[in-house]
Amino acid sequence: MSNKAVSYAGPGKVEVIDTPYPEFELKDGPGVNPANIGRKVHHGVILKTIATNICGSDQHMVRGRTTAPEGLVLGHEITGEVVEVGRDVEFLKVGDVVSVPFNISCGRCRNCKEGQTGICLNVNPDRPGSAYGYVDMGGWVGGQAEYVLVPYADWNALKFPDRDQAMEKILDLTMLSDIFPTGFHGAVGAGVGLGSTVYVAGAGPVGLAAATSAHLLGAATVIVGDLNADRLAQARSFGCETVDVSLGDPGEQIAQILGTPEVDCGIDAVGFEARGHGHDAGKEQPATVLNSLMEITRAGGSLGIPGLYVTGDPGASDEAAKAGSLSMRFGLGFAKSHTFVTGQCPVMKYHRGLMQAILSDKVNIAANVNATAISLDDAPKGYAAFDEGAAQKFVLDPHGLISSN
Repeated sequence: MSNKAVSYAGPGKVEVIDTPYPEFELKDGPGVNPANIGRKVHHGVILKTIATNICGSDQHMVRGRTTAPEGLVLGHEITGEVVEVGRDVEFLKVGDVVSVPFNISCGRCRNCKEGQTGICLNVNPDRPGSAYGYVDMGGWVGGQAEYVLVPYADWNALKFPDRDQAMEKILDLTMLSDIFPTGFHGAVGAGVGLGSTVYVAGAGPVGLAAATSAHLLGAATVIVGDLNADRLAQARSFGCETVDVSLGDPGEQIAQILGTPEVDCGIDAVGFEARGHGHDAGKEQPATVLNSLMEITRAGGSLGIPGLYVTGDPGASDEAAKAGSLSMRFGLGFAKSHTFVTGQCPVMKYHRGLMQAILSDKVNIAANVNATAISLDDAPKGYAAFDEGAAQKFVLDPHGLISSN
């Protein structure tokens, strides 16, 4: 059976290729950890992909900012229909529609049992934590494809209760695989609660998901900062205040909104490709957001950091940053008794509750992030538009199931 997929073709390039149909065994290929080759996956299912999204984390690889090998099949945001079940799968059946956390986890190790599914100990021989179609994550094939293998499926897959209802809300539900839980995790890590004042750095899809989550958690005021006017307009479309950091550090603009230059909760939805503020706008300064958040978050506050930081960045602006070492004012955070919450979002901690919020019409995440469905063949155009700063979340529709819905 054919299986078209989106692959990394070198810095700045993606292409749609023909790739093998999944089997219940890991095969050799670009980025596959040698220790995983031949690994049996009788506990898995094969999905017919309904929706698979382009993520900012994918863009880091496509820009050549990681050690991702050419030919790597991309995609870790996956929603699909079960078309085959492995020998050891007990509870899923053909025809089920499921959301797949971007974290691959076994459900059996210490970390999984403690709810830390973002740092599973058994799925990546190199380090804790794994994901589909991502560099140094074990080599599990990505889901920007017509079909994809999901391991430990009874554990990993979140089944939607009703297929017809799921298809009606598929643009919202596809956000459960990553950006909605990731944004929510950033808000929880930042301590957002009833009446909080919140600053979200970054108005890309994760930042907008974090802002949405802050509203859902009862924040009084949510302020979103960015350099991109279109993305700031998108944040305002669902009730956020905004700060244009090209005009300078956000403290003064925050003071104009709140009467004080500090917020209760700070969220970094930018990560390691951060750029400077004010006269340094556009110049890469990887610690800018972290340092800014420490300045504008009140003493005793928390910083949620869902933005991606890496241990290897060949395109970094200096030698230290190439190894993930940033010029961070940690002493300021210490002096203000800040709490820092970092790392991959443990999607399972949040996705069922967020699914219920979507199905009960408590939140419209697809509208807030401007979800836009495109064909798999148009993926290169989607990547290019996203890289240019489009205020959209591109959702790939490999089988035309969204457009025909």
